[in-house]
Amino acid sequence: MMQHNVSIQARFRPEMLERVLRVVRHRGFQVCAMKMSQMVNNENINIELTVASLRSVDLLSVQLSKLMDVASVEVQQQTSQLTNQQKRANA
Repeated sequence: MMQHNVSIQARFRPEMLERVLRVVRHRGFQVCAMKMSQMVNNENINIELTVASLRSVDLLSVQLSKLMDVASVEVQQQTSQLTNQQKRANA
């Protein structure tokens, strides 16, 4: 599976995190790590996600950018993650 780091800038709304997680799940991605922080002005938030999937991360980033109150979505990095089964096969 490939892991992707995704950065999301959005307006702070109580339901924003739920919407993001729903889109991640519906697009077939697994959340590996998540960090959310409020910006200085307290009106915006920054969500940092590490997600994993065999699918293209573009499928996810396009859908996230369509969410109401999302200002930007940026895919920052991709890394390959071997499953335990693949590690044993390569050993």
